[in-house]
Amino acid sequence: MKKTPTLLAALLLALGLASTDTAAAADMAPIHFGAIGWESGALTTEVLRIVVEQGYGYPTDTLPGSTVSMEVALARNDLQVIAEEWAGRSPAWIKAEQAGQVYALGDTVKNAEEGWWVPAYVIKGDPARNLAPLAPDLRSVDDLKRYAHLFEDPEAPGKGRFLNSPSGWTSETVNSQKLKAYGLDGLYNNFRSGSGAALDAEIAAQIRLGKPVLFYYWSPTPLMGRYDLVRLEEPPFDPAAWATLTDASNPAPRGSRSSPARLSIGVSKAFHDQYPDLVGVFENVDLPIERLNKALARMSEARQPPREAALAFLRDNSEVWQAWLPSDRATRIAKWLNEGAR
Repeated sequence: MKKTPTLLAALLLALGLASTDTAAAADMAPIHFGAIGWESGALTTEVLRIVVEQGYGYPTDTLPGSTVSMEVALARNDLQVIAEEWAGRSPAWIKAEQAGQVYALGDTVKNAEEGWWVPAYVIKGDPARNLAPLAPDLRSVDDLKRYAHLFEDPEAPGKGRFLNSPSGWTSETVNSQKLKAYGLDGLYNNFRSGSGAALDAEIAAQIRLGKPVLFYYWSPTPLMGRYDLVRLEEPPFDPAAWATLTDASNPAPRGSRSSPARLSIGVSKAFHDQYPDLVGVFENVDLPIERLNKALARMSEARQPPREAALAFLRDNSEVWQAWLPSDRATRIAKWLNEGAR
């Protein structure tokens, strides 16, 4: 009886149905990835999980949570990987990084950005839709003081509506503080969407109707590739002012553009020490923003689950991800994809 597992393993290896990696991984605890709620993070999570599972044979799973709770869990090693970490944004991340509990690996998406946006037709009009300009002088967040009536909140008559991030996102705190810093909190209702999907749906619905809408958003996202949007000007980035925006308890926040975006892969110290092979891969990850936005748009329009979208991305962009990996690991993944991976 004791020989059976050995004989079975040998048979599986001979048939190409197992590998030394998968045999070694069989008794390992899974690597816990944060279950990110927004589309680019969800897609990146599944891309990395496939690379880890099929290239290296390590088991993975996902655990849910808000942005801040996932960062806290990463510092405790309750999570090992956050696939899209806007590094250096939240106090929780900064504290954990300074303590050596977490690491930000790589620069995964160049030219990412976030800010406050309006549809271009609000400023320029849209002759094709017979829409006249509604706020031709709107350029900056300061100009919003004159246009609260334009973005009227149907649930708060007399006030404009600002579409904020869902509660629990780091950006929700920043945006709430920005409303105060720009003197807009008395003029606009701080409307927090229930989820990233709900925020998308509200923005898309207003744009389809040709109505004015003011909202926080970021890139990479399908929305940025789908609509003509204008980002409103803010004061230049100021690190001291930024600290007042990330602190929800600060009574006197000061205005500033968001800190320069650096998208990285967040990992725990234990992961960093235990998986140097994966650390090397994660440091190489580079997702071209145009291709990523295209994949995200297709994911959204076709309502693809993140896993399905990740498989499509890997099949369509082999030269992108193969550059991250040693050739033997890239070959394993390519073989798996070609054999009808699901």
